[in-house]
Amino acid sequence: MITSLSIENFALIEKLSIDFSSGFSIITGETGAGKSILLGALGLVLGKRADLTSLKNKSEKCIIEAHFQISNYNLQSFFATNDLDYEAETIIRREILPSGKSRAFINDTPVNLQELQDLSLYLIDIHSQHQTQELSEENFQFEIIDSIAGNQGVISEYILVLKSYKKQKTDLLQLNTQIQQALKEQDYNTFLLEELLEAKLESCDQLELESIFEKLTNVEAIKENLEKSFAIASEEQFGVLHNLKEMKVALQKASSFSSEYQFLFERLNSVSIELDDIVDELNGVAENLVNDPEQLELVNQKLQLIYNLQKKHQVLSISELLQIQNDLDNKVISVSNLENEIKILEEKIQHSELELDKLAHSIHDNRTKAIPILSQKLVGILEQLGMPNVRFNIEINATSNYLQNGKDELQFLFSANKGSDFGLLKKVASGGEMSRIMLAVKAILAQYSKLPTIIFDEIDTGVSGEIAIKMGDIMKGMSETMQVFAITHLPQIAAKGNAHFKVFKTIIGEQTHSELKLLSGEERILEIAQMLSGTVVSDSALNHAKALLD
Repeated sequence: MITSLSIENFALIEKLSIDFSSGFSIITGETGAGKSILLGALGLVLGKRADLTSLKNKSEKCIIEAHFQISNYNLQSFFATNDLDYEAETIIRREILPSGKSRAFINDTPVNLQELQDLSLYLIDIHSQHQTQELSEENFQFEIIDSIAGNQGVISEYILVLKSYKKQKTDLLQLNTQIQQALKEQDYNTFLLEELLEAKLESCDQLELESIFEKLTNVEAIKENLEKSFAIASEEQFGVLHNLKEMKVALQKASSFSSEYQFLFERLNSVSIELDDIVDELNGVAENLVNDPEQLELVNQKLQLIYNLQKKHQVLSISELLQIQNDLDNKVISVSNLENEIKILEEKIQHSELELDKLAHSIHDNRTKAIPILSQKLVGILEQLGMPNVRFNIEINATSNYLQNGKDELQFLFSANKGSDFGLLKKVASGGEMSRIMLAVKAILAQYSKLPTIIFDEIDTGVSGEIAIKMGDIMKGMSETMQVFAITHLPQIAAKGNAHFKVFKTIIGEQTHSELKLLSGEERILEIAQMLSGTVVSDSALNHAKALLD
């Protein structure tokens, strides 16, 4: 329940602080006095968006703070899930800065608006005249039935399975799209892959092949130059080897005179040994070098195959061709992999459908059992509210579709008068009837929900007299198990409250201010008398007010 509310610099409120009690609290005041401002401030605390028009003084920040006693409402898990400090008396604060920025805190921990909105679902139900139209919405009608049916747990489980099921269906659609595309490209990819595999590129060295090709192409010129080099080196009288030997003999004779000459001789001797090896190798290479047209043709064919593949795939190396070969192999294999994935996913979808069907059947059965209870309770309350011939025709029909809260479609029909046909609420119910039906619904839901606080904002619109007294009795009854506020213009309802607050305007200087005051016993008699007779209070109005309060 909400225990206190403080407001600074909001709309017509400069500064306001008020404490609330449990039970049934009444809020009254003239039209335009500021009752909607209170609800607006409370709405900000509960996560509604704000703007600079909310500030009374545009140069100062607006602060709204509400204290809630939540020890009896098992909200520890919510605080743990959202990484918030749990306090039995939880404080929610909202600040709107002159810059237009907004800040929110739960027990001094900064939070975003979504977290405020999520927490507010467990704290307060603010019911306005506009929300009466929710009665005509199928989702709200299902909420009423499911609250009585105790379907919250099974629907939560259904929603989780449905979320997974929808993702599985999306994934299956994507996989089918992929495999269709893959199958279109399968033949071409297979052709390209086989072409690359036939080339046996793993065992190819392009640089080596190109070197062999150059050698085989120029074998005659190479042989001629090798033989010429051999002749120059080994010619008997004028060859390099012959002259080198004579140099060695001459230097050997001089080497005995100085270490310097000895070093030169040793170097020349090394050159002689190396040249001997080169000449021997030249001779061997020249003798082994033969013209091989068949090998030349094979090497040429291999290189042309490589060049053609590189041109076809727009690459410059064998390694790049091998990467393309690997990619094509994966694409060809992926078709069979996709088929296997699709098969597995289809099995999962079938399992999810079985689970959804089981949960939806349970939801349907619970709703079927709850509908007679709801109809009976609604009729019982509405008969007290001056609708003795009211009837409801509530039918649920199972469908094959997986909807957000099960597989049911709902027909929620209403007739207010004997002999009248059933029709949709929004078409056949008057404003006063809608208000009474909504009050009946809220009274019933209060028996099944654990919501700490409900605020009725002029739910009594369109009713008066004895009906208003009955409405007050119902709200009073609800307040035995929860905190109830009623913003009302009817003295019959105002007299039922345990506490009575009045909203009024004052003018200080050139400024108008809205204020909220807890009325004393005498002040309350006067307020109800004014609600009965207007500004000029008669003795009969005072006596009537006292009678209502008694």
